[in-house]
Parts: sequence; structure tokens; C-alpha cells
Amino acid sequence: MSHISFSALKVWNDCPWKHKLVYIDKVDGFRGNEHTAFGTAMHSTCEQLVENNISNAKDYFQEQFLKELKDLPEDLELNKKLIGDMRSQGCMLVDYILPALSEHFHNYSLVSVEEKLFEPIEGFDDYNFKGFVDLVIKTPDDKYHIIDWKTCSWGWDTRRKSEKMTTYQLTLYKHFFGLKHNIDSNNIETYFALLKRTAKNNNVEIFRATSGNKKTENALKLLNKALYNI
Repeated sequence: MSHISFSALKVWNDCPWKHKLVYIDKVDGFRGNEHTAFGTAMHSTCEQLVENNISNAKDYFQEQFLKELKDLPEDLELNKKLIGDMRSQGCMLVDYILPALSEHFHNYSLVSVEEKLFEPIEGFDDYNFKGFVDLVIKTPDDKYHIIDWKTCSWGWDTRRKSEKMTTYQLTLYKHFFGLKHNIDSNNIETYFALLKRTAKNNNVEIFRATSGNKKTENALKLLNKALYNI
């Protein structure tokens, strides 16, 4: 069964030729750097924290970050100062993750972490939508909250927070998560959680990204257009 992810959709929207090279011809492209290593390590740390699987989150982050750095291409010239800063910044951030969730959502229960979506796309019988939802929690009002962790430096400005292709990721996650579990879209809300390395305050910022019926319709139109052309 063929599939398309949001990452592939975003590449196609930016440049269909690049999509062909990367996803069809399998030409090697971007191979990662310090920032991707940091992001992967932080995602893993967030996952383990919310599942209460680790006793020392700072040590866990350090181990994961060093592991991700070692997995980078050997010919990549790394910025040692940046890596040193990131090691300190990651240890600082882990102290804010669970308190930020509690402050924003108060009482909540864990539904899933890194939940895989592999759902059929209407009109394209041979294609599924593939994705991994970072975190889903449920509050006492029976609302489901989809949360996507994003690492960054100082944060996102208003334009970035409302940028169409950025928010379409959560729009599509919401749509296909609802289909997978037969949950009414009105009972699902979506959020980005920014893990900000260099901010002076509010280092873990959780903000809602709304996805109404019209926005969902537009996101699905883009997905269908991409698949038709691919």
C-alpha cells in the first residue's frame, strides 16, 4: 500500500520536482545536523517523560542527543560550541515540559504517545495517509488534544504560528485521527508545543492551532491535488 506523509506533501507543495527526486527517485538529500539531532532527542525525552518511563530526564536527554550526533554523517562538520549550548539548553527544557502541560490542561489523562496513523484517503484507494502523532491527551470534558512538539530557538512569531502549511500538519492529523477512532472532529483540538532553546522565559509554549471545517476541506483538497499529480 502506497502512502503519503505530511512531510512529503509539504515538499511537493514547495517543489514537485524536489518531491520526485527525494520520494520517487530516492536521491539522497538533507542528511541531518545538530538541530535535527537535538529535535529528535527532545522528542524522545518528551515521550519518555509523559509516559513516566525515566527517573532522570536530563541524563536521558544527554544520552539521546549524543547518540543522535553519532548517527550523523561522518563527513559533516559539527559546531562544537552549538552542541555544548544545546546540551545545556536541553537539560534546562526538560524541567518545564510536564509543568507546562499541567498548567495548560490542568487535569488530563494520557491517550497515546507517538501514535501511528496509516489511514485510507478518500478517492485514492491505493494511498494511505501516514503520520506519527507526538502526544494525545484527554481532559474531563471528553475533549481530545493532539499536541505536536517543535524545537526552535527563541520561538515563533504570529505569522509562523498561523502559516497555512505549518498548521495543515495538525489539521490533517486531526482529520485522520478522528477517522481512525471514529471521534467527532468537534471533540478534537490541536496544539503546537514549542520547546524554545534560547528564550528568556516561557521556554515551553503551548498554543492552539484551530482547524475548522473549511480549513480541513482546504487541507484535504491540497492532499488530493498532490496525489493526483504524483
